Amino acid sequence: MRSPRFIVIVGTGTGVGKTVLSSLLTRRFVELGGLRCVALKPLCSGGRSDARFLRRAAGDVLPLDAVNPWHFREPLAPAIAARRAGREVRAEDVVGSIRGVAKQGFDLVVVEGAGGLLSPLAEDLDARDLIRRLRATPVIVGANRLGALNEIFLTWDALPRAVRNRTTVVVMEPRRTDLASRTNLPELRERLGDGRVVSFPFLAEWENTLANPLPPGLRRPLDALIAKITDRASGPSTPR
Repeated sequence: MRSPRFIVIVGTGTGVGKTVLSSLLTRRFVELGGLRCVALKPLCSGGRSDARFLRRAAGDVLPLDAVNPWHFREPLAPAIAARRAGREVRAEDVVGSIRGVAKQGFDLVVVEGAGGLLSPLAEDLDARDLIRRLRATPVIVGANRLGALNEIFLTWDALPRAVRNRTTVVVMEPRRTDLASRTNLPELRERLGDGRVVSFPFLAEWENTLANPLPPGLRRPLDALIAKITDRASGPSTPR
């Protein structure tokens, strides 16, 4: 039996499109077949809608409490929300929960973080630690807007060099482009390498796609991302 592979979706901050990408990527893996895929959001705060979308994208193969074991009412970084609720979440428990799900016969586990890369998920755990502990392939998600270059470069630089070698950046496009969004992509590709950046189209009602075959306009960027993820996991290249 081959070892399960992990993909960790990290954002440059909150509200940049992590759940959209995590859900649609999971849905595409399910459509392609060949790998038994599941998506997890181990920690949620301020609601569980993200976890519900991920569960639906994977075909409801797990109960919600397995997709999202820890959830807190206050919309704060999960570790802080947990403390304020009088609870303690330990790094070992989070990692153990993810690995426990993977052992249920899944080949691929998509894990969505909460907030940005260094947002505290649990005691002594953030998404950077999670990537290291799982030996995961990271995907950085950023919104294509004014300020995106700083946000993406800071997140990129916060990853160890060895981890950057297997990282892809996904830029979520806005409803309407402007000068900043049109010039961000060329700069990112120049600085990080053209093969490390994927542009993802704006979706007004993306939730409706989770129960239907994905249209070609979504399959193309998702397939491009999957190809890069596969390449990064099998043989890291040297970034510029």
